[in-house]
Amino acid sequence: MIREINFDGIVGPSHNYAGLSLGNLASSRHAGHVSRPRAAALQGIEKMRANLALGLAQGILVPQPRPATGWLASLGVTFDDAEPVLAANAMSASSMWAANAATVSPAPDTSDGRCHLTVANLQTMPHRSHEWRATLAQLRLAFAAPAFTVHAPVPSFGDEGAANHMRLAPSHGQPGVEIFVYGVSGGPFPARQHLEASKAVARLHRLDPDRTYFAAQSDSAIAAGAFHNDVVAVASGRVLFAHEQAFADKAALFDWCEARIDGFELVEVAAADVSLGDAITSYLFNSQLVILEDGTTTLVAPTECAETPSVKAWIDRHLASNGAIRRVEYVDVRQSMANGGGPACLRLRVQCDPVEVDPRFLVDDAKLDRLEKVIEAHWPSEAHSGAIQDPAFVQTVVAARRTLLAELGLETLEESE
Repeated sequence: MIREINFDGIVGPSHNYAGLSLGNLASSRHAGHVSRPRAAALQGIEKMRANLALGLAQGILVPQPRPATGWLASLGVTFDDAEPVLAANAMSASSMWAANAATVSPAPDTSDGRCHLTVANLQTMPHRSHEWRATLAQLRLAFAAPAFTVHAPVPSFGDEGAANHMRLAPSHGQPGVEIFVYGVSGGPFPARQHLEASKAVARLHRLDPDRTYFAAQSDSAIAAGAFHNDVVAVASGRVLFAHEQAFADKAALFDWCEARIDGFELVEVAAADVSLGDAITSYLFNSQLVILEDGTTTLVAPTECAETPSVKAWIDRHLASNGAIRRVEYVDVRQSMANGGGPACLRLRVQCDPVEVDPRFLVDDAKLDRLEKVIEAHWPSEAHSGAIQDPAFVQTVVAARRTLLAELGLETLEESE
């Protein structure tokens, strides 16, 4: 039976605030601050526990090898000799944001009846551009069954994965429509998702053109710091939850969805109620929009939403109105938020039959207990972005990841980069 599985990226032991992501306001604002890798990873574990308690299926993706010595070698430098900015790019833990790992089209949407995943190339940001090799290795291991096809990244054009992709369907196991959101411009900030990449992914996934839509993100959203679509819009089931200023031509998109999805429900937040600034600071739309077993559409939101007056007021009004979103659960992922990623950034949604997935990548409470013990014992308590080349810190990072892989029986990934 097809279910939606959220595969969360475990926050890596090298988690630090180097401020590498241009256009990501939270990342820039916290550049140089002291990060707490252990607390960040434990917050992620607690979010997964909360999802399991809601009855959701939960998976994991593991941290990538750091430092990224292979990438540095391709630039003709070793980690010890690298300039600080190159060292920071090689130590980034940004693969924890699994929403950027790949774009996923479930079997009901594809002409060959397979679930297709295309690994994102992330080439618009140096610190992320080298992630795809290790991501490809993980996904080809996790989804090795014949039910899946895992594609290598699209070349040449910027692709940042599921963070710019939405799916609407009557249920996870029924045919749906897929919406690819791309950027054109955004003032001083780059548009990271290119239309050409989105079209290539749709072709590789063998999607029906009549049930595939390419929507331009609004310039104002990008300029305000919505570096990915999932900062201003998210979809699940029949519900599209979006900010009023998310899309360049919202009317055309909404009409298209209504014509193809029976019972389509639009939840649009007016700029007069929640400004783009408040939406981006609180990461309201970077919440996980999920459907519980009883059919209740639920928002798993960061605690910052409860602490932002305009956002909390909107949520309370919507719940009181019996709107499409019937329940909100708040989770603390502050360490991730400070580096520019909320609950939705931390997960890659895959609609599939769980029995087809390598069980090492699926978790229950007992496995989370084991992972928690590894993190508590081996993850650094603090990381200073200016000291990431310290040999003792590097040794701790390498050993911590190795211990985690051994706990999960995934030692073959140790040399995956």
